Amino acid sequence: MKTMMMLLALALPALAKDVDVNEDKGIGKTLLFNGSTTGEKAASWTALFDGVSLKGWRPYGKPAGTPIDAGWKVEAGLLHKLPGVKGGDIITEKQYTDFELAWEWRLASGANNGVKYMVTEARPGAPGYEYQMIDDESDRWKSQHAKAKTASFYEVLAPAADKPLKPAGEWNTSRIRVQGTHVEHWLNEKKVLEFELGSDAVKAGVAASKFKKYPDFGTKLTGHIMLTDHTDEAWYRSVKIRELPAK
Repeated sequence: MKTMMMLLALALPALAKDVDVNEDKGIGKTLLFNGSTTGEKAASWTALFDGVSLKGWRPYGKPAGTPIDAGWKVEAGLLHKLPGVKGGDIITEKQYTDFELAWEWRLASGANNGVKYMVTEARPGAPGYEYQMIDDESDRWKSQHAKAKTASFYEVLAPAADKPLKPAGEWNTSRIRVQGTHVEHWLNEKKVLEFELGSDAVKAGVAASKFKKYPDFGTKLTGHIMLTDHTDEAWYRSVKIRELPAK
């Protein structure tokens, strides 16, 4: 018994560490404890992607339990959006009101994707507010206006011009923070956009966008998190969320 306890004590520290998966190939890390480190669990972070499955996600517009199409693949601890394959948008089964969402992402050259929040299935033409993820400097997209570039509130508000975006093929870290009507977009540890839902600035941005026909677009609501599918290649890891107190 004593020998068993000593072996267990030696094993436990190793279990608390991150596990590198093909780190020399730039694939990244898979975290134990359902995607969270010990410190993250103490801060009430919950993994939305466990590195081995799409548990907790479902296709947009489909009931829980509906299989997610082959356009999304879990491999080597990463969630891979396959190029040229329409797997459809996917959303969390759970809905959130006040939260901080964090994730790491990488795009193929010329790719376009995004993360939407406050997603509702009652408004399928404009389901949520998008944190844009795009290869800003590619020939395909460099002529796009600032409201359609990475870290924008897509088509509504532009991010800071000096945002620290890493090029296609490299990993970026993003965060969205929503508390009350206050929203922040972060990119690689820098706050690059903040706004108030329902504010004059948001209303003006919506009025000048393709979302103007949706009178409630840009207001606060409880909704899902969505990973969009534009058939371009992208990778995700360390997708996590923590719920915040109402403000």
